[in-house]
Amino acid sequence: MAEYEWQRIARTIEEEIQSGRIPPGGALPGIVRLAENYGVADRTVRRALRDLRERGLIETLPHKGSFVVDPLPPAVADEADDSAE
Repeated sequence: MAEYEWQRIARTIEEEIQSGRIPPGGALPGIVRLAENYGVADRTVRRALRDLRERGLIETLPHKGSFVVDPLPPAVADEADDSAE
């Protein structure tokens, strides 16, 4: 099944969170940098970040950026523990 670009970006960032490449409390790159990295418009990145926020994986602070929640939600933390083994 095809997926939208924002879904692909959200999935990729979620995988980075689960693997520990972006640890709990860690900052995500800014919207402009993410848009450049993925070759998409900033609106696409904003939609991906909104999805991650709605699922409780990140929080966004005005004028500060987006950060991985600490602690991670139980389902994500369990997956991260499984991948570390």
